[in-house]
Amino acid sequence: MKITKETIIGEILDKAPECTPIFLAIGMHCLGCPASRGESIEMACQVHGVDPDELVKKLNELVEKK
Repeated sequence: MKITKETIIGEILDKAPECTPIFLAIGMHCLGCPASRGESIEMACQVHGVDPDELVKKLNELVEKK
């Protein structure tokens, strides 16, 4: 799975649940909420004040190790 800024959070959590701690560490605690599961990485990062490029990099590094 290749994650981009346009990737939907719910898709990531379904295919790579090991990414959950990364989201929680940056303050995205509403991962079970239907609204947040439908957001793209970029949309969620705007709300939480996080650099989307840095988050995408961390997520892809973790997924590639799997």
